[in-house]
Amino acid sequence: MELNLMELVEPPMEATPWIRTTQLFEFNAYCYSDRVGILPRLTSAFTNSGGWVLERRTLSPTTMDFRFEIQLMGIVELYGQLVGLGLELTRNTHDQLTELCTLWNHTMNTKQTCPVVTVRLEIQFLADVTLHSILMTGSSLA
Repeated sequence: MELNLMELVEPPMEATPWIRTTQLFEFNAYCYSDRVGILPRLTSAFTNSGGWVLERRTLSPTTMDFRFEIQLMGIVELYGQLVGLGLELTRNTHDQLTELCTLWNHTMNTKQTCPVVTVRLEIQFLADVTLHSILMTGSSLA
């Protein structure tokens, strides 16, 4: 029985080698604006940058969670839209978005297809924080 060396090699990836198609990017942000005013603009930001919302959940009275997919070519637009909305992104989120923007710049210069990335964005609305909401969740701000 012959050993086929090609069977030992992983098949070529369809996306860029730095992104697995199952990878989930976790973004966190804080918002001082009113939730009611920002949510329609946030949803528009997702769609204007070429993304689509998969799931939207309310985790607590002050926290919302969005899961969406976006083509890598729209990541620069998304980054600008999130900052333009006044969201305060965490350092880790800035770092991940910067890496994705750099990756898009690299992908743009090759003949590879544009991958789709899955993102989970958790936003804490600090304007909605009240003593009642803190007591309801059983947690503290510290």
